[in-house]
Amino acid sequence: MASPHFRNERALIRSGLWPVAGVDEAGRGPLAGPVSAAAVILDPRKLPRGVEDSKKLSSAARDELFDLICARALAIGVGLASVEEIDRLNIRNATFLAMRRALEALAIRPVHALIDGNASPRDLFCATQTIVKGDAISLSISAASIVAKVTRDRLMVRLDETYPHYGFKTHMGYGAPAHLAALKAHGPCPWHRRSFAPVRAVWPLEPSDETPNLFQK
Repeated sequence: MASPHFRNERALIRSGLWPVAGVDEAGRGPLAGPVSAAAVILDPRKLPRGVEDSKKLSSAARDELFDLICARALAIGVGLASVEEIDRLNIRNATFLAMRRALEALAIRPVHALIDGNASPRDLFCATQTIVKGDAISLSISAASIVAKVTRDRLMVRLDETYPHYGFKTHMGYGAPAHLAALKAHGPCPWHRRSFAPVRAVWPLEPSDETPNLFQK
């Protein structure tokens, strides 16, 4: 299968639609932790080599490409939606919120955004184009997928320091057998998504205290 390319972005540039941002998310499926999104504006003159859909890469490769993207991109924005927002809004709308925050965090305001998937947030300040499986097609979206994934994984590793018995640094909050067993043994922590069925099965959804802000250091 071919690697992600920059043809969509170049076509937009030729049409006068520049800057162009790629947008993707990470963490829709886990039982714990925030959902993250990233928006990346690549420099057409210094495109990073080796960028692929983050799901196809090893953790070490993602870390290396993360540094390369940060060094070469014109602008990077990251947005998170909290566990409380996921439980209140549902994961789809919380993902859109994280995407909106990522775009708003860009130091350069994009004119156009390429968004992975078949739907995009409403009322954005720029035009958008959705691309199904965009992280395997668009270089900008693929770069955003790496930034979103590495950002979220690093947050989960830090969270593991506070709640080591769940094994967050191993499964990143996904429903691995060891995670499900820990949920049954210990119940959920404040970072579990109580609207998700496996968590709700061991602890009914109810208002919780504000999630401790472990990531602002």
